[in-house]
Amino acid sequence: MKYLIVLVACVALVAADLQLSDEQKARAKANAGACIEQEGVTKEQAMALREGKFENVDEKVKCFASCFLEKSGFFVDGQIKSDVVLEKLGPIVGVDKVKAAQEKCDSLKGSDKCDTGFQLYQCYYKQRTQI
Repeated sequence: MKYLIVLVACVALVAADLQLSDEQKARAKANAGACIEQEGVTKEQAMALREGKFENVDEKVKCFASCFLEKSGFFVDGQIKSDVVLEKLGPIVGVDKVKAAQEKCDSLKGSDKCDTGFQLYQCYYKQRTQI
C-alpha cells in the first residue's frame, strides 16, 4: 500500500506540472496504481523513474512504464498512438510542442513491448521541458 501512495504522489506531481484537470489527475493516479500492482515495482524504483533516473532499470520498471502508457491510451499493442498523444496533450501544452517531442520520440523501438514503452517514457520525460 505504501508503494501505491508514493507512486500516486509522484504521478500527481507530474500531472500538476502539466496542468491537468482533476478528472485527468484522478485517471493518472488510477492508472499508476493499477500498474504498480500489476508490475510489482518497489518504492525506490517508482521514485527513480519519477526523478528521471533511467540507468540500472530492470524489466519490472520497463513494464511499469509500458503499462502506464497503455492505460493512458498512448501505447497500444507495442505501438505509440501519436494521434492520441496529440489529442490528449496538445490542448494542455500546445500542439507544436507535442509535435516537436513526437518527432524525437515516436520512432523509438525497443527489444520488446516493455522496452519500447520504457524508451518512449524516457524520451518524453527528457522532452518535458519543451512540452
